Parts: sequence; structure tokens; C-alpha cells
Amino acid sequence: MTNSIQDIETADVILATGTNTTENHPVISSFIKRACLKGTTLIVIDPRKIKLTQHGDIWLRQTLGTDIAWINGFMHVIIKKNLYDKEFIKKRTEDFEELKKTVLKYTPEYVEKITGISANKIIETAKIFAQAKKGCILYCMGITQHTCGTDNVKSLANLSMLCGNIGLPGGGVNPLRGQNNVQGACDMGGLPNVFTGYQKIDDDNVRKKYETAWNVTELSFKPGLVATQMIEKAEKGELKSLYIMGENPMVSDPDLNHAEKALKNLDFLVVQDIFLTETAKIADVVLPANCFAEKNGTFSNTERRVQRVRKAVNAPGSAKEDWKIICDIASLMGYSMDYADPEEIFEEIRETTPSYKGITWKRIEKQGLQWPCPTEDHPGTPILHTEQFTRGKGLFHAIEHQDPAELPDKNYPFMLTTGRVLYHYHTGTMTMKSKGLNTLSPECFVEISSNDVTKLGFKDKAMVEVLSRRGKIKAKLKISSKAVDGTLFIPFHFAKAAANKLTNAKLDPIAKIPELKVCAVKIQRPA
Repeated sequence: MTNSIQDIETADVILATGTNTTENHPVISSFIKRACLKGTTLIVIDPRKIKLTQHGDIWLRQTLGTDIAWINGFMHVIIKKNLYDKEFIKKRTEDFEELKKTVLKYTPEYVEKITGISANKIIETAKIFAQAKKGCILYCMGITQHTCGTDNVKSLANLSMLCGNIGLPGGGVNPLRGQNNVQGACDMGGLPNVFTGYQKIDDDNVRKKYETAWNVTELSFKPGLVATQMIEKAEKGELKSLYIMGENPMVSDPDLNHAEKALKNLDFLVVQDIFLTETAKIADVVLPANCFAEKNGTFSNTERRVQRVRKAVNAPGSAKEDWKIICDIASLMGYSMDYADPEEIFEEIRETTPSYKGITWKRIEKQGLQWPCPTEDHPGTPILHTEQFTRGKGLFHAIEHQDPAELPDKNYPFMLTTGRVLYHYHTGTMTMKSKGLNTLSPECFVEISSNDVTKLGFKDKAMVEVLSRRGKIKAKLKISSKAVDGTLFIPFHFAKAAANKLTNAKLDPIAKIPELKVCAVKIQRPA
């Protein structure tokens, strides 16, 4: 996030897209609701009539996979009506003319044909967003999990820069991270092309710094594989072993039948987790780890805030802290890795990571700090890019709409999108151990509009088969006011009716993220 969570309440207008905030980020949604009560205009752009629309002033329903088109349409209107921030663009950005040329053809009428959003609504909403002094954009995986996910994000950045909403309170481009420490995992180098703090592995000076800190030589300058590429390589037999920590790809990966085949093709699979997940059940070795309440350390949340987490209870059985397991394995493999405690590890992080250098264990005793925090007297950075962008000037990207990898046809006439429900978290590894949560949300369902149920000749709660070109599942129909004609929604939490048996594994060419948010399916009576 470029801004802080509390900043949401100070915005004049909030544009929330690709985020079912009330169910996926209920705490953050309370900031949105409070902002609305104070008079903030809320624009929700989502293929479903999610609960957040009840608090909003405007809900626009775009056809799945058409986000670039409506964003370009907004920018077309803003430029045509002379509502863009000329001073911001002149001083702080470049390549504006290229963007201008590209969005010229995205007239409201043209965008209506692609997205299904009426031309008048595009004009009205674009004007509302552009005329606000402080415009906040919130997005989540409804924007990123597409074959054009990277371009979707760049397009939102274009829109924010066009209106001069970067670097000020109540503005910004704010991704809501999908899990509690995913920001921290990325910060700590949990990506194949960077060390901690996003320091590039092909930078000779950075590598030398780490070689000195770790007392090693010849650290690789070649990027490794991302998770989706690992599955592909495993299926081909080019990847022989895999070590999975705190992830359950046997439920969460796209085209699940293919993913299962790939994982079972490995020579050696290790899973480190707190419960025996669906993935752990097929592993050669399972290493029992501690949960968040059984260890000390830090989490870095969605607003870049580094916070302490403290041990509350002892771990059961032979479970160990993750860092101790890793140290033990490294030592057995010939590299002595030994730390006294998490604070010592954090000291090493500080010494090697410029954005964390000023964050000490003592400074975050009671309240976390937001990176970048370069010195111990620095207060942290609630808002990014206040004076200039990391690269100097903000770069506009001229981006064209592209269709999803798979569209409906006569054989597979429905579009499917997937997501979460309030009562379960990710693959249900933890939440499905709770009797209360299982009572509230006991089984998978297929959310469908009343019109589509009538056309199909089914009844509410009927058991059906949903099929894609990759697999099929059985689940109950659920007529819902959230649903719109032609689009189905299935939560992906439930292993017994895993929605990801249906989803498409086609990847964004840059981020390598799969197109989990749109594929073509059909419904039929169970055989």
C-alpha cells in the first residue's frame, strides 16, 4: 500500500475494485464504512453485487476480465473533460502523451461494448473520481489474478497518477494483501529475483553484502522459479524435489488435477505446516511447525507496518518454530546456521535491509513502524512517494485491453469467478478445525442468479455438477442477489468440492500469477 489503513477514512472518494472487502478484509472494511458515514463517496466496481455495495454510492458491474477497458475509459473521459492534474503530471511523471494516444479510442461507447458498463455511468463515475481532492484506490486479487494482472495494476496506477492522487493523505494505490504476513514474506526475499527489501540478486554490490553477512561465496545472480513455474517443472520431471511451508497447493492451485499430478511426480516432497493439510497427506516428510500464537517474531502487514508477535501458548508435541527447523536442516546440509532467538535474526535483517535498518526490536515493543525506515531516529513512512517516486518520475504505461485466456461458448456458456467467504480462510487449514465456523459455512456452493436458475430448470439448493475443460465438482446451487446473469461464483476453500479443479492455469507473462478469477464452465445434473 502506498498509504496507511487509517488514511482510508480521510479520502474524499474511495474506488474499491476486485476486493470483496467485507468478507476478505473485514477489519479494513470497517474503515471504509466509517468513511462512508462521514460523507466519503464509495465507488465499487465488481462483477458481483458484494455486500460492500450496500455502503457505496455507485456500483458498476463489469464483465469478468475487462478491467483495463473500464480504467482506460475513465482516463479517456478525465482527459477529454480536462479534469486531470496537469501540474502533477508535468512535475512528477513521464510518457503521458503515449498514454493519451492509447486511451483516445476508449470512448464510453466503445468501453460499454467491452465491459457492459453503460457509457453514461462511465462518464459520471470518472468525473466523480477525478473531481475529488483525495481519491483512494483499493484493490485485491480480483485485479491481480488474471493473465493481464500486472497490466491491471499498472492501469490503476495510471489512473491515480492522472488525478494526482499519489503521495498525499487519503489517496494512493492500495493493494490489500491476501494473508496476514504475505507482505512480510515478500519483504524478506520470498521471491525468486530479490534478497530482503527487494534488493535485486543481479546487483553485484548487493550479493557481496550478503556473501559477507552469511560468510559464503558465489551467491547466484540467476532468478529462481516462482511457485506456478515449479508445478509446471515438476509435471515435466525437471524439478525433482519441493519444500512447501504454510501453503496448501492441493486446494489453492489452479487446474488442481494437473497440480496434483505434478506434485505426485516429484521424487521428494517436504511439507512444513501446523496441520496435516491435503498437501501434507501426499508428502514424503511432514515437519510440524508452530502457529502464530506459539512463537515470537514480527509480521509485516498490508500497510508495510512491521509489528511484534509474541508467544502466548506452548506448541504441541514435537512442533518447532519455523526458523529452528530451517536452521537444523541447513546445519545438517553442511552450513552452520545458528541464532539465539528471533531478535538476533531481526538484527541481521536490519543490517542487510536498508528499508528496515531503523526498525529496532525495542522501537516496535508497543507499536509497529512502517518501512522504509532508514535510520533509528526516522519515524517510519506512512505515505510513499510524497516527493518523488522510487525511479524518480512516475511512468505512465500505455496499455490495451486484452481478453481473458478463456471465454464462454456454446459448450461452456457460464463465466466462473472464485473467492472467499467471511467464515473461512484460504484453504480452511485452520478455520475448518472450528466447529462454529463449520456450522456457519459447512459446505461449498455455486452462487447463481435467479434468472439463470429458471432458465436451467433447476431449484435453489439443488445438487449439480459444474464442469470446465479441466475438471468437474459437485456442489449445491445457491440463488443469491450478489450474482448476476451469466456469471457463477464458487468459494475455493472446500477440498471436497475444490473450485480450483475448474480454474485455468494460464499465467500472466510477467508476474506468473494464474487466471483464477475467470474461466468458462457449464452446469448439469449429476450423473
